[in-house]
Amino acid sequence: QVQLVESGGGSAQAGDSLRLACAASGFTVSSSAMSWYRQAPGKERELVATITRAGDSSNYADSVQGRFSIVRDNVKNTVFLEMNSLKPEDTAVYYCKGVQMSWSGPHTYWGQGTQVTVSS
Repeated sequence: QVQLVESGGGSAQAGDSLRLACAASGFTVSSSAMSWYRQAPGKERELVATITRAGDSSNYADSVQGRFSIVRDNVKNTVFLEMNSLKPEDTAVYYCKGVQMSWSGPHTYWGQGTQVTVSS
C-alpha cells in the first residue's frame, strides 16, 4: 500500500524558515517524479516545486523561486521542501505528490497535506 505522509508544517513568522517532509512507504521516491503543491483558502491547488525522476532537474513556481528548494533523500525515501524567507502569502495546506511509472501507465499518489501558516 502506497502512503505519502507530510510533516513539518506549523506556524511561522514572516522571514522564518520551515522544512516540510514527505515520507514515502510502498513507493520509491528515487524512481518517481515528486512534487509539492499548495492550496490556500478559496484558491485552487497550485504547483510549488517539482523534482524529476532522475533527480537532475527541479522547477519552481515564480512565487517561490529563490526561496524554496525541493530536495530528495533516497536513503530516507523522503522528499523535503525547504522554505526560506517565508511570506504571509505562503500560507496554505502543502501537499506532496508522487508519480510512479508502471507497465500499466503512470500512477499518481497524494499525501494528506500539512498546514503552513505565516504571520506578518
